[in-house]
Amino acid sequence: MTSGSEVVHGYPHLTTVRSAITALHKRLSYDGVRSYATSVLPVDVAFSDQDDLHLGAQRVARALVHHLRLPDARVIVSFREMEHAASVELTAGPEYFIELNDRFRTHRGDIGAALAHEITHVLLHRLGLAFAGTRDNEILTDTVTTYLGAGWLLLDAYREDGVSRQKLGYLTPEEFGYVLAKRAIAFDEDPAPWFTSAQAYTAYTKGLAQARHDGQQPPLTAAGWAGRRRYARQRRHAQEHGGRADPGSPYAFEGGGRDTLRVSFPCPTCRQRIRIPVRGRVRARCALCRTVFECDT
Repeated sequence: MTSGSEVVHGYPHLTTVRSAITALHKRLSYDGVRSYATSVLPVDVAFSDQDDLHLGAQRVARALVHHLRLPDARVIVSFREMEHAASVELTAGPEYFIELNDRFRTHRGDIGAALAHEITHVLLHRLGLAFAGTRDNEILTDTVTTYLGAGWLLLDAYREDGVSRQKLGYLTPEEFGYVLAKRAIAFDEDPAPWFTSAQAYTAYTKGLAQARHDGQQPPLTAAGWAGRRRYARQRRHAQEHGGRADPGSPYAFEGGGRDTLRVSFPCPTCRQRIRIPVRGRVRARCALCRTVFECDT
């Protein structure tokens, strides 16, 4: 939880975020991911100053447990002074205990965001999905929370002006926006009306531009002129001298010669690596997320 200190911006964790999106698709499968096609709605997690603190927190927790397809186990929420925003006790169940920072007693509108992250920890624990190291595992949790339809709450908790700053989660605002945009594109969903924070909406639009950029890289036909020209030059070199690509390119060539050359590149939806023969215009389909896209190899 960042409160008053400098908020980091940009995409410093993008590689880990993309790995998390791929790992989620592999663990849940296509049907599992599609079962989260509808995000948690603002009305289900609304929390006003007039609501009873503990009853309201329990109500929001139940809504998030239901949204994340967890068994109907009781989530017990308490408040205490602590350094971080929240913590969860991952036991065998059936009850789960979540502690929230005392700050949320007077910032009740952000309780849903904190609970979404912690309850996703419960989901990942049950799925057996984890990354090595605390940092990467927390990035995984933020990414999964967002991609499964509850993380827009975390982005909406971001506020920054001339005198104060607040951000929840380990991702930067733009990275939250990126994951939320990947979800929006995949599920044809527009989360923009749900934002109460102007800064969160700005971060979402920046993340949306980055997410769209994923679908505009060669060999996809949506790639721009400059990218297509660079791709053609590298393809010609690979055909004559064996497969390779310039460092930093999103694609790579494998094999050698005009008849055996293949190109590999990340799926614009789930980031799973795809390999197809270099044969001109083709329609490719990702075996993991089943996205179909046009390529000019």
